[in-house]
Amino acid sequence: MSDGNKTKKQTLMTEGSIVKSLLLFALPLMVGNVFQQLYNTVDSIVVGNYVGKEALAAVGSTDSIVNTFIGFFTGLSTGAGVVISQYYGAEDDEGVARSVQTTIALTFIMSIFCTFGAILLVPKLLVLMGTPGDVFDSAQSYLRIYFAGVTGLLFYNMGSGILRAVGDSKRPLYFLIFSTILNILLDILFVVGLNMGVEGAGYATIIAQGVSALLILLVLTMEKRNYRIQWRRVRLHKNILRQIITVGLPAALQMMITSFSNVFVQSYINKFGSAAMAGWSSYGKIDKVCMLPIQSVGLSVTTFVGQNLGAGKADRAKKGTGVGIRICLVTAVVLIIPTWIFAPQLVGLFNGDEEVLYYGALFMRLLMPFYIAICANQVYAGSLRGAGNSTAPMIIMMSCFILFRQIYLFAMSRITDSVIPIALGYPMGWVLCSIIMTIYYRTIDLGKYKLTEK
Repeated sequence: MSDGNKTKKQTLMTEGSIVKSLLLFALPLMVGNVFQQLYNTVDSIVVGNYVGKEALAAVGSTDSIVNTFIGFFTGLSTGAGVVISQYYGAEDDEGVARSVQTTIALTFIMSIFCTFGAILLVPKLLVLMGTPGDVFDSAQSYLRIYFAGVTGLLFYNMGSGILRAVGDSKRPLYFLIFSTILNILLDILFVVGLNMGVEGAGYATIIAQGVSALLILLVLTMEKRNYRIQWRRVRLHKNILRQIITVGLPAALQMMITSFSNVFVQSYINKFGSAAMAGWSSYGKIDKVCMLPIQSVGLSVTTFVGQNLGAGKADRAKKGTGVGIRICLVTAVVLIIPTWIFAPQLVGLFNGDEEVLYYGALFMRLLMPFYIAICANQVYAGSLRGAGNSTAPMIIMMSCFILFRQIYLFAMSRITDSVIPIALGYPMGWVLCSIIMTIYYRTIDLGKYKLTEK
């Protein structure tokens, strides 16, 4: 390979201890994801404490709308990462270079559609979600500001995906830590100092995301190895685009439609009023942070499997998947115990209202024990995507997280007026998905999905 062999060995996951490879990759990724989640979490903490529970409900209830649009792009970036990691594992310099240039071109196109499409649809989605009148205007203002600057988030995520595909999860972390600190400072300045309300939180977020995107694009431009951005060569390469879409489109549709279905889930919660909304929002922020270690192991498995299949090491790819499951189970137990015990205190970070504390602690203690059920669906889906098979995870996850969950919620909402059965719609979907994903994974030959030839 024409690039430095020493650096290559540092980023390849095709040799050495499997546990070490997965953990060294997953830990910086996990910390980075925690900091990325802090963007919206800090927004919620600041507005919840300095503006009020209606503002907290407004910012928190927008997650499902944001994730509907961002989820589609995230799925495509997963496809790009798999393609790059397999070419990288196969030591194909030109394949890596063409994959990177195609990925950047695709990000330009997607940022335009995401920005304008989201801004146009925001009011309709808020109405569809049954957003209460005391929350509607603030939620709409926050979302329009957020999507006006969403290009920064898209380029940061895609740039990070390129680096992760070649085994580098550290530099994205450094940039994210910096931009998260910037976001916190801007939140305090705009919301507390200048009294700009939820609009201030939105501006703080898009400025910080823009800085993180500029940093990662600068690093990729200055990079000397085969995954650098060569701006003069940035264009869509037909064969690479086909491979990215083959892997990424099923994941994109699954993430987008699952997030869109959560708009309807949110509508069920909204019926219980702004206190329940704020409590659900508080639980949701904590849930996303706690979910990140598990998701990071799944993403680590995706890169591990992609590189090892690219190098022709199918047995090692399978062993890595099993190790990933065991790491996830231990992680889940470690997360469940303290969050269950300290649920009221964690919810209190967002808002001290008695009703908000009640609902938030209720949701946390009810749902957190089911984290054990998430491990199988996250790791097996990550392994299948790393092999280039995104269709099966898409079908399984959409069936469980959308079809089953919506049928369940529709039935429960007509059987009972309690919020508890509604909240249980989430873990019931997790359990069913893990059962089906495990059965499917054990029936397939992982190596047959390899995209590249060494």
